[in-house]
Amino acid sequence: MNKNSIIYLIFLGVIGLFSSCEKDETKVVILDSPAAPTLTLPADLTLQRTKGTDTLVFTGTAVDPGFQASATYFLEACASGTDFAEPVQIFSGIKNNAIKISVSDLNGILLKKFPADQVSSLDFRVRSVLAVDAGTGAEPMVYTSDLKTASVTLYGLPRLDLIANSTVLGKVESPLGDGKYAGFVKLDKTVPFTIKDPDGNIVYGDNSGALKVDGTSLTSSIDGWHKIVVDTKALTYEITLYSVGVVGAFTDWGNNPDKIMEYNSQNGYWITTIDLPTGPMKFRLNSAWTVNWGPGSDKDLPANGSLALPNSNGNVNITAAGNYTIQFTATGSSGSCTFIKNN
Repeated sequence: MNKNSIIYLIFLGVIGLFSSCEKDETKVVILDSPAAPTLTLPADLTLQRTKGTDTLVFTGTAVDPGFQASATYFLEACASGTDFAEPVQIFSGIKNNAIKISVSDLNGILLKKFPADQVSSLDFRVRSVLAVDAGTGAEPMVYTSDLKTASVTLYGLPRLDLIANSTVLGKVESPLGDGKYAGFVKLDKTVPFTIKDPDGNIVYGDNSGALKVDGTSLTSSIDGWHKIVVDTKALTYEITLYSVGVVGAFTDWGNNPDKIMEYNSQNGYWITTIDLPTGPMKFRLNSAWTVNWGPGSDKDLPANGSLALPNSNGNVNITAAGNYTIQFTATGSSGSCTFIKNN
């Protein structure tokens, strides 16, 4: 084979390579009218304490922008006719085909905004947020389902009050009305307290680590927010430090004290107002890394301010320095956060 023939064959091979690449290229095209997610409500939203462990299922279909996309879904509710000006977030996650929640959990979430023991007309929707790759400068794409209206009846929760010197420090509630109570209360280790059932006018105290009617006063070993768990049938109690903090480069990742959040019992979230520089941050429990919350992988703070925190990996990247109000909700190993930029 002569030199010219070899050059010709190489030339044909190069043309074939470029042709192959062009054929194999996948183009991403956004539909002119992307299909929004859908939502179907459970048939009956008359919530009852006796059915607190039952599971309710909100079903739906995924958003379809015309290409394979990952989205975060938020199930929200508001008073009918308010156009979600002050929505209550019920769920956040990466799938909305079957959003499952217990009757007691839904009741507890909605009680933070709506009255117990009466019928409320509520609007529900699913909001989907498609995040765009970091660095593109593009805003996340947001699509919402048609709203669904339903009559919802909530039940009030039995409670116990923590009392010190005739002052109510806080309360713990029983979602199922079965004698098992839990809640978050801020305690001072120098202030002893008792636990009172206001309905039965029964006062509980300590009996060598157990619960006892008319027992001695209880105390905490450290100042701060604690998770209080009480069982009035088994006569047991637990007082556990539960302090949610904001940590990041601005705290030297814990070498300086975490920025501790306060608990809002009415709305059921942790809250703080804080000056944040640009850079990464996340949330952790009791100023330790044993329990911490992040978005799964590093993510820029989205324009709408809300972000799901499914596990402990990754940081929230603050892209614009300023003063923020942060609301954080934790449910076991998962959570969600909302950032409101004040200036």
